[in-house]
Formats: sequence, structure tokens, C-alpha cells
Amino acid sequence: MFSSALKSFSSNIASNYTLAPQPNSISGPWRIFDAKRKQTGKAASVFVFEKKNLEAPGGGLGGRSSASSVKRAYEEVLERLKREASSLARLRHPSILELAEPVEETRSGGLMFATEAVTCSLAGLLQEKDEQERAGGRASRYVVEDSDGTRRRRELEIDELEIQKGLLQLAKGLEFLHESAGLVHANLTPDAIMVNAKGDWKISGLAFCGPHESSTAATSLPPISLHEVLNHDPRLPRSVQLNVDYTSPDFVLDNTLAASADMFSLGLLIVSLYNHPHTSPLSTGGSLSSYKRIFSSSSTTPTRNNNFLVPSSHPLPPKLASELLPRLITRRPAQRLSAKEFQEASYFDNILVSTVRFLDALPGKTPNEKMQFMRGLPRIMPQFPKSVLEKKVLPALLEEMKDKDLLAPIMTNIFAMVKTMPTGKRTFTERVVPRLREIFLTSSSSEKDTAKEAGLMILLENMQTVGEVCSGKEFREDILPIVMMSAESPTHALEDAALSTLPFVLPLLDFSTIKNELFPVIANLFTKTSSLSIKIRGLEAFCTLCGGAPASEAASDDDLNGIGVPDKKQSTTSSSAILDRYTVQEKLVPLLKGIKTKEPGVMMAALKVFRQVGEVADIDFLAMDVLPILWSMSLGPLLNLQQFQAFMSLIKNLSGKIETEHTRKLRDLSNNGGNSASARSNAAGRHVAGSSEAHNGLTNGDDADFETLVSGRKQNQNGDLMNDWGVNRGAPARSNDAPTFSWQTPASTLQPSTSINRAVTPDLASFAALTPSSQFSRPLQPGRTNSSTPSMPPTGTAQATAGLTGGASIDWSAAARSSPSPWSSQAPTQPSSLNGLGSAPRSAFSIPPPPTSPPSVGQAPSSYNFPTLGSSTTARPQNNSTSSGQKSGLDKYESLL
Repeated sequence: MFSSALKSFSSNIASNYTLAPQPNSISGPWRIFDAKRKQTGKAASVFVFEKKNLEAPGGGLGGRSSASSVKRAYEEVLERLKREASSLARLRHPSILELAEPVEETRSGGLMFATEAVTCSLAGLLQEKDEQERAGGRASRYVVEDSDGTRRRRELEIDELEIQKGLLQLAKGLEFLHESAGLVHANLTPDAIMVNAKGDWKISGLAFCGPHESSTAATSLPPISLHEVLNHDPRLPRSVQLNVDYTSPDFVLDNTLAASADMFSLGLLIVSLYNHPHTSPLSTGGSLSSYKRIFSSSSTTPTRNNNFLVPSSHPLPPKLASELLPRLITRRPAQRLSAKEFQEASYFDNILVSTVRFLDALPGKTPNEKMQFMRGLPRIMPQFPKSVLEKKVLPALLEEMKDKDLLAPIMTNIFAMVKTMPTGKRTFTERVVPRLREIFLTSSSSEKDTAKEAGLMILLENMQTVGEVCSGKEFREDILPIVMMSAESPTHALEDAALSTLPFVLPLLDFSTIKNELFPVIANLFTKTSSLSIKIRGLEAFCTLCGGAPASEAASDDDLNGIGVPDKKQSTTSSSAILDRYTVQEKLVPLLKGIKTKEPGVMMAALKVFRQVGEVADIDFLAMDVLPILWSMSLGPLLNLQQFQAFMSLIKNLSGKIETEHTRKLRDLSNNGGNSASARSNAAGRHVAGSSEAHNGLTNGDDADFETLVSGRKQNQNGDLMNDWGVNRGAPARSNDAPTFSWQTPASTLQPSTSINRAVTPDLASFAALTPSSQFSRPLQPGRTNSSTPSMPPTGTAQATAGLTGGASIDWSAAARSSPSPWSSQAPTQPSSLNGLGSAPRSAFSIPPPPTSPPSVGQAPSSYNFPTLGSSTTARPQNNSTSSGQKSGLDKYESLL
């Protein structure tokens, strides 16, 4: 027991494989688990048999003797199952299930072994078809989970070609068993047929396999005891016993071990493929008596006359029913076909089956035969079922890719299949891409390999298909390195093809990959190449990188002269992630500036690039860098008139763009500058007006800004830092040089214009001569007055000062007296501003009497004076009213004057 437990812990299968938690199918006594090898990740299948499954549903007989016999029966079953797994290890053939790990005992006493990856058994596939037909096409229970977590249905198809292909494979396996190994299978049932991941049918279930009577081959397998294997043991489950429903009458009726017995079983298996339900036409329930009773009557024996007991609603194929089955399901062994003759039947004589048979034998064909096959395969490919293309044809082609001479035609066929298969995207990423990396990247060598380059050309030409079936991550990691390797190849054809793939590559890449990985490779190729065609192709690539349409979609002109009108319809293959402005201005344009050749093709291709640069670069760069290059190129000696005009058209467009943008910029700056200048002028005016009041040391300059800063309050709108309440102060008194009118409202408060006690002697010439404004004021010397100083109207300041000094009325009697003023002759020498300082006060609203005589010559009439309130017209009568006895005003200082 300890050794058994130790063996379980040291199991190769448990330590080297990762098993799925649940079995995906059941075949006889075996439960089949999906598995993967831990080191390589290769898919496999693990067959597990549990000892508890040997207990029959009804239980065994009681008693000690019965228990011992049951134990002996269990041991025989276990030994037979071990022999089944060991037979797979000895029998190596493409049509026999391939063993990966030998049989091992489990801790619970069961068995397990590992094989190649299988999908299910043929019995499970037929059961699935029955369930689908009964349920009206329900979803398949054969669902697998991919590595990324997605679940998909396994493609399980049983069409005519699948059946023909599978039967041929079974016949090849039987031929190997009968003739090479000298064995008879003895239990060929749907449970003994495995369908692998490629869709191939493989023979397994060799528990009852043994040498036939006419065998001459050396074998270690013991002969079969028909008496033991044919008797049904009710203590054991039927899955571990021989299935009588598929047994040949050679065993049951004749008790002979002939190889032809397997061919009879093969005929019954073929009928079950078309029967409804998909079971054997013989239904015995494991009873030998029932089997004998069936063959005792021709009506119950499957023959051509009764359509081999298949319902008429499911007819058999004509060739199968008329030629093949009658020579398989026959009572006489000598009339049956051998396994080799079976493969040559006319039932398999069609182009599709012949193609599959050629694929099976492809490794042994000559190079010339392989090349002819690859060239003719595309013509018949549409006739193949999609499942056969994916599971049979594609794997065979991928395996042959190791032959570099066949690389190009094989890849042509692969891309043709990927386009037609509904599962082409998954198939390409899971099967084709790893193979491409292995061939083109890992096996790189410095020597030039024309065969490999031919295959690489096929890949680049089908880059659009690759972009449709690959995601961005897969493309960036697996395909992009191949494209960049082609761009760095010394072969010009590969360089040209790599650059041509850019419209299909860009949509799958992000901006950083384009800028940091793809663009440097293209720039390096453009710089180093000496081929004009590669130069032009590189310029087309640059145009695409800048957001332009591909060359095939741009203009109708095909000689690269740049004259055609570009297609304005946005390309569906253009990338949204183009080069940024910095890369265009700092890296791309210098490359264009360094072009030495003056060939028109290169020049016009560069023109298309500059047209896109004009959409990306700023106007300063266009004016300083791009336009000089364009002018230099436009004057090339090889350009014709139309090509020169194309350059001029772009130059004019860019110049107009520069003019428009710069004009708009200057206009905006001018508007902003005018507003700023106006604001500065208003601020300066306020500063000058307030400077006269800055006696307290506070101004509206920097101190105001500082106060706003430190206090956090808004600046006072009235500009007075000392007036925080925002109340406007009264305007300062200043001289009003403008004339005043009678309809104006006088100011409420007038400040004195000057002080009488000032030390500076006034400029007498600046004051106008005082003239009488009334007929009551008669000058003593009118001639002197007229000749010495002309009469001028008094200023508004003097009038206002004189008129507001008093409110008393005028003494008209004194004014009417004829005695003149003793200092009236000195009036022209006195300033008018001093005339009313000593006058008596009078009313501002006193009205003088009407005149009695016209004014004398030289006297200024009152109508010439501005009729303002308190004007100097009332000052002279006021002076004349002064008493001669007591002098006042300036009369006190008459002796001084």
C-alpha cells in the first residue's frame, strides 16, 4: 500500500501535466480529461479509469465464494485495461491513437495514461448528433475554454467528406494491424474510435486485441479466449465487456479469430453513421441467443434488400449501399473486402478524398509533386468543408512550412483558407502566427535566402488580411517585427513591399509605437537607400504618416507628378494616430530638406508630403523653413510647367495661410493694445488731476496698488486712498479759461483766484483795461483811453470775483451825480482783478437803469460784454458810489499808485 501511495505521488502525469477539473467526454470505461504539459504547454488528453466504476448497477451475488470470484473478475478487467494502454505504446501508426505517457496506477487503484489531444470519441460524437436532432439543433455540450477565458463550441461535423476521410484512416489502421502486426482488434465500435483535434479518426480500445489465426508476426499479446469474452458477466458493467452489437458472426457463430471479423464490424459501424438513431443495426442487449436469432432470418439480418435496417428517411449514399456495404456485411468471410481493398473502393474515388489522401502522404512525395499539389490546391479549395480545411488541410500545410522551397505557395494557400473559414481569425492567431514567428524571426541568418524572401513577400502582400484577423496587441508583438525586418532587408522588393503595407499597419498601432518604433525604421531606410523607387515609396509612407491618403487612393495620376486632384474622401485605412507636430517639424522636414536628387518623381512625391506638413506645422515654421524648401524644389531644372505650377499652387496656399493667420494675430494684438493705451491715458489723467491734492503724501500710484495688495480690498473707484467710503470728493478749484454764458448755473462755491498779500508784483500788461460799462460812468479823457489801451472783455474769473463780493443794492442817486472819480484816469494801469477788492457789496440780481445817452467814442458798449451774473459791468457804478469823505478800497492807496 505504501508503494502504491508513493507511486501516486511520484506520478509523471500528475507532475508534468495540468488536468482540467471535469472530463470532456467518456469512452467506454475511460473518462477523458483535457490536459496541458507544464513545460511546453502542448495540449494532451489523459484517460482515467476509476476502480469503483467496476461495480455493476445491480450489485453482485452474496457469499464468500462470490466475493472472491468478483475480485478475480475485477483483476482480469484491470489487466485487460493495462494491456490496452500498453498496446498503444507498441503499435505506432498515424491511424492509431498516439500514446504520450504510459499507463500508471492511481492511489485509489485505478489507471491513467496520457495521449495526444482528442476531442471526443466517435460514440460521443454520434450521441451528440442524436441529441441535436431530437432537440432541434440545440447548443453543443462540447464547449472548451480558451486561455483568455472565452468559451467556444468545438467544431464537430459529420458530413460526407468527414466520413470518407475517417473511414480511409480506419482502413489504414486496420491494414496495419492485420498485415504488419498480425492482430485483430475484435471490438471495433464507435467507443474505440477517437477523433483528435485535427479531425482525424484514430483506433484505440485495444483491450481485446490479439493475434488472429493466420498471423505469422511475433507478438507478446496472448490469444483471445472467445468463450470468455463473448459471455456477458452481469457483475461487471457493459463498458468493460465486448460489445456484441458490433461483433462479427465469425466470433459468435463460427468461433474463429479471423482478421475479416474486423471488416464486418467496420460495416456495422458505417451503418451506424447513417442510422437513426446512430446505433448498430443489431440490437442484442449483450445476449448471444438474441444475436443468433437475428442471423437466423434474412429479414432481420442487415442486407442490401432491407437497406441494412436503416430507416428510409435516412437513405445511404448510393455507392456505399450498392458497392461497399454488401462486401463488408456478409456472412461469408471470404467474400469480404480486406482493409487494403477497402481503400481502393470507388466510394472514395473523388477529388476531395484524393486530396486528403495526398495530404496524408505528403511527407513522402517528391519536391516536384509537392509544388504541383500546392499550385493546384486553390482551385479545389472552395469545394472543401470549412471544418476539413481547418482541421485537416491547414495543419498539413503548416507542417510542410519547414520546406523553404514550398514556403511561398503554402502561404498563398493559407491566406486563401483564412479568408474563407468562419473561424479564420482564431485559426490564424492560434496556429499560423506562431509558425510565422518561428520561420521568419527565430531562424534569422545573415545569408540571403531567396525562398524565405519569397514567402515573406506573400505575407506582406496579404497584410490587409492579416490586419483584419489580428488584434492590435497580437499585431504589434508578432507581425510588426516581421514588417520592420523586411524594411531593413537589402532586397529592394522587400523594402518596397514593407512600405506599401503602411496603410494597413497604422490602424493597428498606437501613437507611441508609430513614433518610436516604426518611423525611425522608415526614416533610416529613406536616408540610406539609393533607389528612386524606394525614395518615392518612402515619401508616400511619410505622407501617410502625416495623415494623407495612401497612394492607391489619392489621385488618378499614376506618374507621381502631383498634378491630380487628391481624393477628398477619407480613407478607411488611414490611421487616426499620425505623427505629432514636433516630430514633423524637427525630424521629418529635415529629411525632406536633405533630398539631393532633382528627379520629378521624387520632387512631386515630396510635394505631397509638404502639402500634409502644411496642415500640421505652425505658420512660423512654414514661413521660415518650409517655404524656402518649396521654392528651391520648384526651381528644379527637370520640372515641367504643370509640375512647377503645382509647386506654386502649394506655395500660394501656404503663403495665404500665413498671411491670414498673422493678420489675425496682429489685429488681435492691435485691439488689445488700443484698449490698454486708452486705459493708461485715463489713468494718467486721473493722476495729474489728483496730484494737486497730494499734500498729505498719499497718491494713486504704487501706494494704491500696495494698499490693495496688503488690505485685500478692491481699489476705490474714485481713486482717493483716504476716502474708503467711496464718496466722491469735490473737484478742485481751477481757472476756467472758457467763456461763461447767461444760461449756465454758477458754481456754488468759488475759490479765490489769488491772494492779495502775495510778494510778487503782478504783470500789469496781462490785465485788460477797465472801461465803463454804463452810460453813467463817463471817462474824463476818452481820447486817452481809446488811444492808450483798447477795451477788452474782462475774464470770467475777475467777473465772478467782483460780482460775488457783496449783496447790497446800487445807489442810483450817487451814480447819477456828475462828479468824476478822482482815480479814473489811472484805471488803465490797474489790473481788473484788483478793481473790485475795495468795492461795496451789491446784489447779484440788481438791474441797471436804461441808458440816457449813447456811449462816447472809445467806450466799450455793454452789449459787447458777456452778460454773466456779477460781471464787471456793475463794478464801476459801485466804485462811484463811494463817499468822497471816507475812502475805501484802493482809494486808500491812491498816493502810492
